[in-house]
Amino acid sequence: MYDFIYHRATSIGGAQSTFKSSDDPVYLAGGMTLLPTMKLRLANPSDVIDIGQLDGLTGVERSGDEIVVKAMTTHDEVAASADIATAIPALGSLADSIGDPHVRNRGTIGGSIANNDPAADYPAALVGLGSVVVTTSREIEADGFFTNMFETALEPDELITAVRFRIPEAACYMKFPNPASRYALVGVMVARTNDGVRVAVTGAGPCVFRVSEMETALTADFKPEAIAGIPVATDGLNSDIHAGSEYRAHLVGVMAARAVAACS
Repeated sequence: MYDFIYHRATSIGGAQSTFKSSDDPVYLAGGMTLLPTMKLRLANPSDVIDIGQLDGLTGVERSGDEIVVKAMTTHDEVAASADIATAIPALGSLADSIGDPHVRNRGTIGGSIANNDPAADYPAALVGLGSVVVTTSREIEADGFFTNMFETALEPDELITAVRFRIPEAACYMKFPNPASRYALVGVMVARTNDGVRVAVTGAGPCVFRVSEMETALTADFKPEAIAGIPVATDGLNSDIHAGSEYRAHLVGVMAARAVAACS
């Protein structure tokens, strides 16, 4: 690990002020991605700004037809939330499938989506549920938040404060996990809403994406058979030591069908 200056922020404004005045700063939330990266010397920030002790950034609440999850809420807290279990059980199940107990008790939803790992689970939930990311300066629709591998629409000093999830009529998340890390080789969130069906895929490509052909078919007939035979193009899909692009394309269809069946 390279040398760096550690700051423990006591306010959002203070965190942003330190960020702006530093040479090459980074925010620290749960640290489940940042710290291993720094330990391996794959990252060399000049300043690490710890936002873990900021007030008002943890918790889950129901607000009308939405579930609001504060940015520093851990995966375990999402998985254990009674409000989420009642309104969007698929979101709680997704959170409970992340990593191991250590990761779930330290990692946060805000840190995960800000990092936008291509195999992370939350991006599928945000896009599949038509969510909104709330930041210190604006609100960003999830469809436009995740832009590319490890890239988002966030400005450099912008902090996520919460995520607003629309409560669907039905939703389910199914993933094919890497047996060691439990990262998604392919994960699919299927959600049925008043506006139709959304199908969001993580793990298969550089960034979360939707499958419009499946959405159209499922909006007309919400059954696994409705998407049987719908091909997923392999162009641009991930291919690595864990799975090739053709295998991932196949898994998209399998996981989507399982998600629909679980919703039915």
